[in-house]
Amino acid sequence: MTSWSEFTEAAPRIAAVFTRRHRATGNLCLLATLRADGSPRISPIEPRFFEDRLWLVGMPDTWKFRDLVRDPRFCLHTATVDTEVSDGDAKLWGVVEDVQDKDLHQRFATDLFDETGFDLRGQEFDHFYGTELTSASTVEVGDGHLDITIWKPGEPERSVRKH
Repeated sequence: MTSWSEFTEAAPRIAAVFTRRHRATGNLCLLATLRADGSPRISPIEPRFFEDRLWLVGMPDTWKFRDLVRDPRFCLHTATVDTEVSDGDAKLWGVVEDVQDKDLHQRFATDLFDETGFDLRGQEFDHFYGTELTSASTVEVGDGHLDITIWKPGEPERSVRKH
């Protein structure tokens, strides 16, 4: 399992763009999952960094989490806010693991409360998805060109510039 700090070391440019865009939108991202019939579903989600891992946790009994029970593959896209993509955007691909560790859940809930005031302390989590990244990319626009950066586990980031 790749920790977030291991990912940021292996893919610093992508991690920086993802983190910047994640913060700029108040943690809002778009989660792509696969429906039972194989068609894609896009859902809003607020992924959280906690204990050096990226987590997909949210309202129980939603379609996006039902999709992940059936097929753990996902794509997470930072919410693009302008057509110029002036602040870049990032995509993370991977699979989720449902981590059923009640102590971890409560530490997460306490951290969430301390950071946001949203209180889930003492509640049980239906699903608690840790991410394992299988690839990532960014798009950045500047001075008449487009920079695309790509990462896969075990490889360094590589960038392509398009004019």
